[in-house]
Formats: sequence, C-alpha cells, structure tokens
Amino acid sequence: MGEITAVCIGANKGERKQNAGTGLLIEGQGLEGDGHAGSARQVSLLAEESIERMRRKGLAVGPGDFAENLTIRGIDLPGLPSGTRLQAGPEAILRVTGIGKECHDRCAIFEQAGDCVMPREGIFAEVLKGGRIRSGDSLAVLPHYRFGTITVSDKGAAGKREDRSGPLLGELLRPWGEIAGSTIVPDECSALTAELRRMVAAGFDAVFTSGGTGLSPRDITPEATLEVVERLVPGIAEAIRRETYSATPRAMLSRAAAGISGRTLIINLPGSPKAVRECFAVLEPVLAHALETLTGRSGDCGSEQ
Repeated sequence: MGEITAVCIGANKGERKQNAGTGLLIEGQGLEGDGHAGSARQVSLLAEESIERMRRKGLAVGPGDFAENLTIRGIDLPGLPSGTRLQAGPEAILRVTGIGKECHDRCAIFEQAGDCVMPREGIFAEVLKGGRIRSGDSLAVLPHYRFGTITVSDKGAAGKREDRSGPLLGELLRPWGEIAGSTIVPDECSALTAELRRMVAAGFDAVFTSGGTGLSPRDITPEATLEVVERLVPGIAEAIRRETYSATPRAMLSRAAAGISGRTLIINLPGSPKAVRECFAVLEPVLAHALETLTGRSGDCGSEQ
C-alpha cells in the first residue's frame, strides 16, 4: 500500500507540472486538464523516493518537476510489471502500460543536473476506471484476475449472428483483469458443460456466460451450469433479477444461476448487450470482494501479480 503525495497537472507537454492537490482521472483519457490526457501515456507516476535522490544531488526539485502526474510514496514503481492494476483513491483504477521512457530531448532537469530520474524510474499507466483523487489518497496494487466468457447461441455458433455480448463483457471486466478465454457455443447442454469444465480446469477465476437463460426449450444455460458448479451463490442471480425488474418486468422470467466450481465463480447473464450491461452493474460493487474471498487474494498485496 502506497500513498499519493501529490497530484500534478500541466496544460502543455514537456513542461513541469504544478501540484494541484486534487484531480479527476477520466477513463481512457488520463488526468483532466493535463497535456498528456488522451495520449498513449495517459498518466505518469514517479516515487517521492526518486525525487529525494535527485535532491541529494543538489537539485531544488519537488512534485511535478519531472513532469509526473502522480507522486507516490511507499511503492517500488519500477518493480511493477506491465499490466499491474492499481487502485488510486476510492474509485479510480489504473493499469501499468510501461516503465520509463526514452528521452529524445534533454529537459531542463537534465541540463541542470546531468541526469534525470524519470526515464529510469517513472512509470506510465492507462485509466481503466475514472474517479476523483487527492493528495493523501492510497495507491494499492490490485490482484490480477483471469476471466472466461462464453456466449450461448445457436446462431452465433453457426456464424449467422454477430456476438456483441462477449466483447462487451471483455470491456466491462477490464478493471479487474484480463479475458483469458472467450468462445461461442450452441444452445446444447453438452457443449456448454464441456466448455465450462475446460475453463475451470484452466484455473480461470471467473467465467461469465451470456444467453440461454429464458423460457425457450433451447435455453439450457442454467441446467448446464448446475451440472458443473459444486456450491450455489443464489444471492447473485436474485439481486440481478430484483434490481433489473424496474427496467423490465421480464426480469422475473430469467432462470439465470450462479455458483462455484473449485476456485472458479460462474455467473449466468442474459444474451442482449443492453441486458448484460444492466446486470453487470448490479454485480460490479461486490465483484472485487467476491473474487478476493474466493481466490484468497487481497487487494493490498503487491506480490499477487
């Protein structure tokens, strides 16, 4: 667990940034009002310990002087591999995209000291989930989870319908980890159970199915799921039905199930992208806790990468 000691913003690239003390991280963009927002390097981070080493060389430098957005204390930033997810403050989630950078132009710091710490020890990250951050907020290394998605559709499996629910689930799950496997199967119990068992055996942390949860004779997703899970988690499906009923009374017709097989959480979701998004919004507030509890991984453990 580390601490954000400064939130620095500069309107133009290549200049020192000013410590604003607070800022808004925007998903897919970066820090609001910063010149690097929307670029490949959305957010830059540098350890306060790195700045202190430059001070010992005689430089009068502080937060933002190396053009970093977030000054951090208490985390070995250069030691974080690409792909590491970071919880910034109470809401925002970042993912490390690179360590250091190549300096094409000698900045004012380099000219003054003959050295610059940012290319070696700074890191860059993208914003997976936005939120307000402030000096004094925590910065925590998050566990990295592996997910599987299975779209259950006769037409999708036959190539007669574009699968939009599977890719949408991939986008929705990005703040928690990566899609390690994604496939489409027909509405056949044997095909779905085989794929569920394969993903469980592969050690996926959670598998999400979309489609096949209604009343049609071909809707077999809950039955296939019940063949694979060992323990039910009925509250997930109950909460989704309850919360989405306000959007459509048809929610009461969903037969979706959720349960655990080994250390893998399996959750049934509807087939339409709109319904997937609405149902996932119900699950989102408890997903991290569910995964941490099931897998035994804690959100403040930097070694879980």
